[in-house]
Amino acid sequence: MDIYAQSLPQIYVPRVQDFVISGEGTNETWNAIDWSQLQEREGESGWKTEFKVAYSDSGIYFLFLCEDEKITATFEKDYEKLWTEDVVEVFLWPDEQYPVYFEYELSPLNYELPLLISRMNGSHENWGWVPWQYQERKIDHETSIYGGEWSSGEKITKWTAEIFIPFKLLAHFANTPPHSDSRWRANLYRVDYDNQVEKYWSWSPFETNFHDYKNFGIFIFE
Repeated sequence: MDIYAQSLPQIYVPRVQDFVISGEGTNETWNAIDWSQLQEREGESGWKTEFKVAYSDSGIYFLFLCEDEKITATFEKDYEKLWTEDVVEVFLWPDEQYPVYFEYELSPLNYELPLLISRMNGSHENWGWVPWQYQERKIDHETSIYGGEWSSGEKITKWTAEIFIPFKLLAHFANTPPHSDSRWRANLYRVDYDNQVEKYWSWSPFETNFHDYKNFGIFIFE
């Protein structure tokens, strides 16, 4: 057992064939994959937050399920400060040689914010991520709302999100694409702002904030 396995959560990521996402998680590929839990770190909502993850030759897939009571998401375009409202977030750190990682945020209304984060020399720099002159497959993302209308302020029972991130968009990282037995550091988060009360969940615990990359969990690719 390596040093990480003694203290950090880890998950085995199954290899699958590429499939089309819908935002509902209804593709049969997901049926063979178990749910993993995000733990509520701040707040006492008791709402279940779960995720699944898989990868193919071309990219990595995520499915989130978020129990909720109301949509708090007013932004109506990409690249906004989505973390200030209801959101799910994926942090991927494929190459541990350098403190540089990829962050992806998605709102219940299906707006995205991709970022590159650099912590070189103790700094915290955020770079927006918009592919330029790139003709390959881009990030796919879809969401679904249950129990209410697709609008901020609406009462609902849950929302789901599906995300596909192509490995070609992460090609600047070493250890990409992953192969069988590859390991990436990663963490997944959810934030909810119903009634102006911040609640958040994470897969791996953290000491300071969501950018506590040294406490990211471990993805082991099958």
